[in-house]
Amino acid sequence: MTEREAIIDINAKSEGVISLNEFRYNPDLKVGDKVEVLIDIREDVTGQLILSHRKARVIKAWERVNDAHDTGEIVNGFVKCRTKGGMIVDVFGIEAFLPGSQIDVKPIRDYDQFVNKSMEFKVVKINHEFKNVVVSHKALIEADIELQKKEIIKQLEKGQILQGVVKNITSYGVFMDLGGVDGLIHITDLSWSRINHPNEVVELDQEIKVVILDFDEDKSRIQLGLKQLNKHPWEALSDDVKVGDTVKGKVVVIADYGAFVEISEGVEGLVHVSEMSWSTHLRSAQDFFKVGDEIEAIILTFDRNDRKMSLGVKQLTPDPWTDITKKYPVDSKHSGTIRNFTNFGVFVELEEGVDGLIHISDLSWTKKIKHPREFCKSGEKIEIIVLELDVDNRKLSLGHKQLFDNPWDKYENDFAVDTIHKDKITEMVPKGATVKFNEDVIGFIPFRHMVKEDGSKLEKGEEVSLKVIEFNKDSKRVVLSHTQTFKDIEDSNLKSIKNQNKLNNDNLKNTLGDNNEKLKELKDKMDSK
Repeated sequence: MTEREAIIDINAKSEGVISLNEFRYNPDLKVGDKVEVLIDIREDVTGQLILSHRKARVIKAWERVNDAHDTGEIVNGFVKCRTKGGMIVDVFGIEAFLPGSQIDVKPIRDYDQFVNKSMEFKVVKINHEFKNVVVSHKALIEADIELQKKEIIKQLEKGQILQGVVKNITSYGVFMDLGGVDGLIHITDLSWSRINHPNEVVELDQEIKVVILDFDEDKSRIQLGLKQLNKHPWEALSDDVKVGDTVKGKVVVIADYGAFVEISEGVEGLVHVSEMSWSTHLRSAQDFFKVGDEIEAIILTFDRNDRKMSLGVKQLTPDPWTDITKKYPVDSKHSGTIRNFTNFGVFVELEEGVDGLIHISDLSWTKKIKHPREFCKSGEKIEIIVLELDVDNRKLSLGHKQLFDNPWDKYENDFAVDTIHKDKITEMVPKGATVKFNEDVIGFIPFRHMVKEDGSKLEKGEEVSLKVIEFNKDSKRVVLSHTQTFKDIEDSNLKSIKNQNKLNNDNLKNTLGDNNEKLKELKDKMDSK
């Protein structure tokens, strides 16, 4: 060996020369060692035999790699560095690729821990076209694990407690390594309390004890539990807990129909939305609480066997209907808030838990209302008077128009039947015409009562005399006639003539009677003489 070269004897005419750079991988090289070489040039210009150790190693390495791939032989390799998606490994002088997924059976988060280390591998893939070699360390582990797994699976029983390592955490559960066998703890089996994600209870690589809950026939799917190692919270609940007790808890779940409140770890009760307020309005639980709120409630029902509990919040405040007759006696006047509408009326909230109904007919004396929204709006304040109170059924009948005098009481006199009014024809309608006397009173003239004295019909805008022939205060109906005004005069004149004729006839009869009496007296005198 010289400073730069190694002189190699291959039993040829002359000795060969190889640069020491080709032996850099072997710092222990010494005179007398046997090495594989490839004859590169038999004689160069100086007559020197040129050999290559590197090329010989590559050819020999590919032969060995191919043999290892075909036979499944385990080979040693040196992890040189990291690369995208895995590691670069020197196997027999060839750079092979070790994918990250093939390093170990469990996910690897720190690749650097394997750099500059020698490990055993299996050659799993060779691409001769591109001269690519893929190796796996995981394949060796899996082979060992498979043997362990068969032994472990034989011994598995329901209820068995095992030590395991957290292998992976997902949103629905935790995968555990039980020493070659994987099992799943579903999120619902991690804790007796409600949790949003498994990482609230466990962390990666944590060693914990678990219990086998179930598995399939070939035991390839194993269902594990963590919370089952502890006593159920309902069983640990104090015997003193009973209906009527006031408890404190945290809101853990909100639904439209109510809120679930955890009063102790793993023990929950439902506060139905109807038990959140004395108000009868349909509302969502989100209007009252949010997740995380600390609240007080009263136990309404309690079933230790079924592990169910219902709670109430409104019971912590007095029922407003308790002294309702004192607060809202009949004929008392109040102010309320319009909450919602129906086709038949308006619901008014007088206070939290006390609602009343104004029927559509009790909104106004004068307006003809088809739907309550025409009269008022939701959320507005409205003055009311209590008309009727039904304590047993928790019902209040309210009125609004009763706060004012009924103008139709006056109109009953002003527009009494047979009264005469002079006004203009306001509108022509399909069955006649209308006359608007004021904002409240609109009279109707049927066709047959629109005939004038000369036989023509009334027209819009014409000012005429009108007689009231029908008045109905309840239906706010006023029926008019123009024809009747002049027919009444004709009838009156005709009646006067008839009366005069009768009077004349009566006078004539009286005169004739008197004359007859006088003739009789004269006759009697003559007869006596």
